[in-house]
Amino acid sequence: MKINWYPGHMFKANKELAKLMQQIDVVIEVLDARMPAASANPMLESLRSKHHKPCVHVLNKADLADPKATAAWINYFNSKPGSAALINGKDQLLSNENLLWQCQRLVGQEQRKYNAVICGIPNVGKSTLMNQIAGRKLAKTGNEPAVTKAQQRIKLNDHWYLFDTPGVLWPKLEDQDAAHRLACAGAIRNTAIVFEDVAFYAAEFLLRDFPDSLKNRYGMDTLPDDAEQFMTELAGKRGCRGRYGGVDWHKVAEILLHDYREGRLGRLTLEQAPPPIAHPAKTETPAEDSSNEPQTETPTNT
Repeated sequence: MKINWYPGHMFKANKELAKLMQQIDVVIEVLDARMPAASANPMLESLRSKHHKPCVHVLNKADLADPKATAAWINYFNSKPGSAALINGKDQLLSNENLLWQCQRLVGQEQRKYNAVICGIPNVGKSTLMNQIAGRKLAKTGNEPAVTKAQQRIKLNDHWYLFDTPGVLWPKLEDQDAAHRLACAGAIRNTAIVFEDVAFYAAEFLLRDFPDSLKNRYGMDTLPDDAEQFMTELAGKRGCRGRYGGVDWHKVAEILLHDYREGRLGRLTLEQAPPPIAHPAKTETPAEDSSNEPQTETPTNT
């Protein structure tokens, strides 16, 4: 089944974001650290390029991703012109000070009023992050996509204001592998997907790339050769049987996808970072300081 989800409120939100971009100094894009490429909105990239707006990429849910893979993505984003990258996760919370330090670094040191906009796909944790950096509850949160429905503007300090925007996708998900990764992560509403199809996709890449994670989670000494056999064996282990004794495919699909989404299979990153962009005329940029603390001396996370 081909995956696509672009309801009317997303169309409206994208139009409003295009108008808002002229007032913005910095874009803060929240990405899923497990799949930074799939969770990056190409429409936002196009808008930023058109209006020449720098971007701070926040790799959210980093506690669910492979730390080494996350470090490689940080290096890649930090190597791009007009770009910076930070991480956020339950074990390493991003502070208001460090986020604004990076924003200020991208726009210069002129003391005036600045506007930033925070964007991200549905269910990437954008509203939770916004509440975190604001130090108070401003946005409704929930473990499902499309919770935020409208823009709002908040004051972060004497110089910075932040526009919140609804989580949006783009009109056509051309890369269906990426679309299935988004569906696995919960970025697409469950009613817009076939759970069984997405779970079979997940089983395929987990068998191929993370067999030990499946063995450890489900107590399997050896793994079946294909996704259908694996799902059948998992159904037997978890009692997922239908009325007449057959496999309850929907129930076993829910088990696998929920385990992946909640990080019960381990810290898994599904995408490899491209190599950092070389800048021959410039000194090589050091890697991001993993402490996520603002710098008081020569900055190391440029």
